[in-house]
Amino acid sequence: MKLSPKIESFVMHCGEMGSRWGFNRTIGQIMGLLVMSEQALSANEIGETLSISRGNVSMGIKELQSWRLVNVQHIAGDRKDYYMPSGSIWALANRIFEERSKREVDPTLSLLRDSLLDEPANQQEAYALKQMDEIHDLLETITKWARELQSVSPEKLTTLMKLGSGVVKMLDFKDKIVKSK
Repeated sequence: MKLSPKIESFVMHCGEMGSRWGFNRTIGQIMGLLVMSEQALSANEIGETLSISRGNVSMGIKELQSWRLVNVQHIAGDRKDYYMPSGSIWALANRIFEERSKREVDPTLSLLRDSLLDEPANQQEAYALKQMDEIHDLLETITKWARELQSVSPEKLTTLMKLGSGVVKMLDFKDKIVKSK
């Protein structure tokens, strides 16, 4: 499959962004290609388009399936597996958030909870535990808020995000009024 320069640029960018999303470059490229393709693609099509080995495609697909980002589709009379994104852009973003939370935030919260159960042995630990408590509370708040947002429809979430900057400006204005008194 030949990609237009614009689509190729996007797919390559997804590869570069992959490490920031918790993937490697190849997995980012595979995901970018699948998102940009109207039809499901076979492993051979993915490999040929991205100039990567069948083994890399296979490992990349397995990783994307473990993140629940790719579905397998079968075509009657064809023995090949075809791959496609497992939902809308919003659904994919939610799954990435959920998986990153499981892999990164949840272990940190567990460590913090365990640490906060202990009494500090000295002043240095007392200060550190106070800092850990603040980090714990921040992560808990962000996690709870993000999970609540996941149940909101994409349309309502878009509206909420557009309102967000207005709400921040109102809070800043309120703070200025309170400070001036």
